[in-house]
Amino acid sequence: MIPITPRAEPLPEPGGGDHSALARALLREALTASLATLDPSGGHPFVSLVTVATDYDGAPLLLASRLALHSRNMAADGRVSLLLSRPGRGDPLAHPRLTLSGIATPSGAKHLRARFLARHPKAALYIDFPDFRFWRVLPGAAHLVAGFGRAPELPPAALLTDLTGAEALLDAEPRLVEQLDAAAIQRYALRQGAPAGAWRLVGLDPGGVDLLDGERALRLPFPCHVTDPAMLDDVMR
Repeated sequence: MIPITPRAEPLPEPGGGDHSALARALLREALTASLATLDPSGGHPFVSLVTVATDYDGAPLLLASRLALHSRNMAADGRVSLLLSRPGRGDPLAHPRLTLSGIATPSGAKHLRARFLARHPKAALYIDFPDFRFWRVLPGAAHLVAGFGRAPELPPAALLTDLTGAEALLDAEPRLVEQLDAAAIQRYALRQGAPAGAWRLVGLDPGGVDLLDGERALRLPFPCHVTDPAMLDDVMR
């Protein structure tokens, strides 16, 4: 599994205090999560550390071996909970975190492999083993801890990105991730307030772009809802 190291400098908190924007950023930026599943024999929670990516709409994606206990638990009962946090210096409880509950179901969608590998290239060592498969978690509710006195409950709509009418963008996403100019990505990231780094594009959707620099992940939301590749030039100019 790929560890997360604390950022040398904090990334900007999105949304100017917008709880939904912060929750979406935490969801999109997470590279690992604590996963709680239910033991079918005793019913008690079982917590494990997993690598995580997101589907186009922001639903969490897990890659798990059928031999793993949490995988067997999800096969028996799809109810799960994920804890996603933003690491940083000092007191870990001072940093924002998101607890998401939902239903995990196996998925064989073809695009999941590329999206997961873009974030976790080391997974190429085992992703095609026959005992591994993807799980997609459909959020049911979420609890955000954004700071002292800021701990709202959020509905699924606050976390997920509307994909209506975005078929052209999603069809082109693998090509765009490969072909969008790296220098343009760097300029866009800096204009949006990202710290300097070798940012590379690992995913995009109607709501924004996902960037990675080593083990630092960053979500940059678009200023408008993008549904077509032709709109990217204007949005990222």
